[in-house]
Amino acid sequence: MFEIVTICTGNICRSPLAELLLRQRLADLGVTVHSAGTRGLVGTQMTEEARELAVARGIPIDQAEAHRARWLEERHLATPDLVLAMAREHRRAVVELAPSRLRSTFTVREFARLARTLDDRELTATADAAGADATSRLRALVALIAAQRGMSQPLADPLDDDVVDPYRRSWKTYELSAAQLEPAIDEVVRVVRLAMARHAPVAD
Repeated sequence: MFEIVTICTGNICRSPLAELLLRQRLADLGVTVHSAGTRGLVGTQMTEEARELAVARGIPIDQAEAHRARWLEERHLATPDLVLAMAREHRRAVVELAPSRLRSTFTVREFARLARTLDDRELTATADAAGADATSRLRALVALIAAQRGMSQPLADPLDDDVVDPYRRSWKTYELSAAQLEPAIDEVVRVVRLAMARHAPVAD
């Protein structure tokens, strides 16, 4: 089955919130979601503010409280089909650790930005061309989205591909971080669900 890993620095704010949101919104599809940090504060819970953001978005409190941070290691990158970094520095760290993951690693906002250039019909056609296997269909869409990198205009501000780090900052910054993250998560969910959807045959 398809596997996603989300990456940030300490693995106590952004990446666990992304993990919990993706796991909740893709639960019925059996997608596996994990998270880690490039300088993970091993064994630490999500910050109180991050837990509050999660619960406000429908995550059960026991799930938010169960999270424990882990340090990103090469072995964590051996199996995921999609790696979603919270910022460009994390994407770079992933690729340095596992160069073979280059085409399947994005910042989460980059993935969303590139995916938005493709409508549902284009995504579905690519998934269908990959066959019936769910993992193959999803991998085909990740490859298609990666290919958009060479076709899109560079961002005026590269920071627009990052989710701001709220750690030890104000509640307002936490809210901004979530506001940047959640629409990107929605786009990931759109892509995954299109790949997994059953489509009726098109009549001639």
